Amino acid sequence: MTCGANEWCARFVERHRAALNFATLVLGYVLYLIVGPGFSPPSSCRTNVSCAELKDARRDFLNASPCVDEERLEKLLARVLEASNYGVTEHGKNDTDQNWDFVSSLFFTSTVLTTTGYGHTVPLSDEGKAFCIFYALFGIPATLLFLSAVVQRIMVLVTRQPIAYFHRRWAMSKSVLSVIHACCLAIILTLLFLIIPAWIFITMEKDWNFLESLYFCFISLTTIGLGDYVPGSTHTKEARPHPDLYRLGITVYLLVGLIFVLVMLETCCELPQMRRLRQRFYNENIHELDPETANIIDREQLNEPTLYTADPLPTIPTVSEQAASMRKDKVLGYTPANGVNGKLR
Repeated sequence: MTCGANEWCARFVERHRAALNFATLVLGYVLYLIVGPGFSPPSSCRTNVSCAELKDARRDFLNASPCVDEERLEKLLARVLEASNYGVTEHGKNDTDQNWDFVSSLFFTSTVLTTTGYGHTVPLSDEGKAFCIFYALFGIPATLLFLSAVVQRIMVLVTRQPIAYFHRRWAMSKSVLSVIHACCLAIILTLLFLIIPAWIFITMEKDWNFLESLYFCFISLTTIGLGDYVPGSTHTKEARPHPDLYRLGITVYLLVGLIFVLVMLETCCELPQMRRLRQRFYNENIHELDPETANIIDREQLNEPTLYTADPLPTIPTVSEQAASMRKDKVLGYTPANGVNGKLR
């Protein structure tokens, strides 16, 4: 009975291997989500300390200003907090005249269409909210189509052609070349779109340190967009005489950076190792095929030929094409080099 049960379990696992792997993946992801809130107690303690400090500051202010009405102060603070949530501030650091000019609107639409959504600037009127719904309803699919087309063209230049070139030049395995290329591309893109921009933001944003700048770049390029750090939101005109140009540059950086992040993700997805890993969670089980067919499919997936090779393989003409070519040679009076006439024997 024990041997039979073991054989039945082995057959069941082999037959439903993809489903069991998928269930394991779902369970692991759920556990990963549960681990995240485990880091909330330190954050909550820090928030409680901030709230206590804020209450102490409010009490000290009321004690130092006995003529201030507490109820009116609460209304003022609530109004200031509400305006701050909409990106409107009234203090010495921010004396911009417009909060919804063309460049700010362009920055807002780019964050909406790329689903970054910082949330520091939002439409207040009902008409603006309705327009935002329809604008994003058609704009997000169009943005995905645009990004997909751009990414595929860049993939040809920075991923597929280099791998095919070095594969022919060095006769190395495409699997090894793909891993080396992905690592080199990741290092280059990290320097160009994370490290270097973070150092630039340090010089432009006086209140940010390197970690905060790096945090902003990562949160933005991954379209998380928490909105706790927004460049150019707390600067005077004296500190930056061209705020529109600065924000326009940030918009271009976010769009270009998002494109190359997608290129990096697509490059990683095309790795043969990633393809084999994804196969573990598919419904189709390649091992159920005969060994010869499974081996052929596996080789095709690991060494997928690219459409952009410099030296394409010669095509073999069909029998009908050869016959048509010989009839054409006969009509033109072409004599083969071996002296045989054009007749078939």
